[in-house]
Amino acid sequence: MSPVPPPAAAFPHPVFVVGIGADGWPGLSGAAREALADAEVLIGGGRQLDLLPPECAGARVVWPSPLRPAVPRLLAEHRERRIAVLASGDPMFYGIGRALAQELGPAGLRVVPHPSSVSYACARLGWPLEDTEVVTLVGRPAARLAASLYPGRRLLVLSADAATPAEVAALLTDRGFGPSRLRVLEQLGGEDEGCAEGVAEEWARPPGDRLNVVAVECRPSAGALRLGTVPGLPDTAYEHDGQLTKRHIRAATLATLAPAPGELLWDVGGGSGSIAIEWLRAHPSCRAVSVERDPVRAGRITRNAERLGVPGLRVVTGPAPGSLAGLPVPDAVFIGGGLTAPGLLDACWEALRPGGRLVANTVTLESEALLAGRHAAYGGELVRLAVAHAVPVGGFTGWRQAMPVTQWSVVKSPEPGARSDKGDRS
Repeated sequence: MSPVPPPAAAFPHPVFVVGIGADGWPGLSGAAREALADAEVLIGGGRQLDLLPPECAGARVVWPSPLRPAVPRLLAEHRERRIAVLASGDPMFYGIGRALAQELGPAGLRVVPHPSSVSYACARLGWPLEDTEVVTLVGRPAARLAASLYPGRRLLVLSADAATPAEVAALLTDRGFGPSRLRVLEQLGGEDEGCAEGVAEEWARPPGDRLNVVAVECRPSAGALRLGTVPGLPDTAYEHDGQLTKRHIRAATLATLAPAPGELLWDVGGGSGSIAIEWLRAHPSCRAVSVERDPVRAGRITRNAERLGVPGLRVVTGPAPGSLAGLPVPDAVFIGGGLTAPGLLDACWEALRPGGRLVANTVTLESEALLAGRHAAYGGELVRLAVAHAVPVGGFTGWRQAMPVTQWSVVKSPEPGARSDKGDRS
């Protein structure tokens, strides 16, 4: 077993984390050079370590793969020595600084940042940094880029390797953004800095340097499906078999669930996954688990999540409540199907953290009676949502009513046995 690292207080020396760019040693500040020259152990990627001159005489240790599990072990092995860790650019921007801070705490670190690749890219492009969205594909699927595609949006994509620009071009073309302008910025800040330019749907450039950033100016193709930033995506955005919370009801449901950054949703009876998917699209740090008993529908949820830019959606295949066992504690629960399954509503309520929200939708009288009973017992809000669409009636136009949806929403009281703090608003 790997040794457990001691707390930061047990380290006689702070761990220096030094950002380094493609310009290597000449581009470092005096403080960065001093920390590296003084270190007894130098830890970093092979490419980064090769940028150091002989006067950095410390023992050189290359990060193993996978990197994250190795961090506590290497820190523990060398804790009596002066350690310096090399990072690309700014260590606290998608860098190793985060993992080191988690292990040692801020008091155990001395971070010496370097301009990040994003800062360099914006400087070269003339883009205001605060108006530019950054998407990293380092160790992450390219599909997550789809959640950031909006007309006129400027994106900087942090590449995993030399193949990333072609992956980005292919994804843009597949998602209806083929006319988007791409610029691949390589070796930013170094002597071999370069830039390749083209249009996504015409991209045929062979892989270049693995150290690159892809700048994207999003331009949709004619007829591309428009997706907004708020809940209620078009129903046509989803592959489904009819088991789909329709657009207007979905928007109202997400508004009631009220996703916030970092929160976890259970979507029970996932159907096509629309509630969980739009929960995840609300903020990059949101998390969700979709539980669906039908394997065919579970596969469809996975495909919808990937296409709509949230491939991190966890899909659990199996009947609830049995499949809920062992899942992380949710901040919110949505029940879109299977309400009458024995023990389901109780299991969801018990699992929900204090202060969390539960929302349940139904169109059947049997489930409606169940929700009315829970409303009487726990409080909250019971509403009926109805939507009608204008349709041709002969040579005229009339309304066609969709099945009304009964919705119960409630906030779980922080105190056991207490009713919800949301009363009946009728």
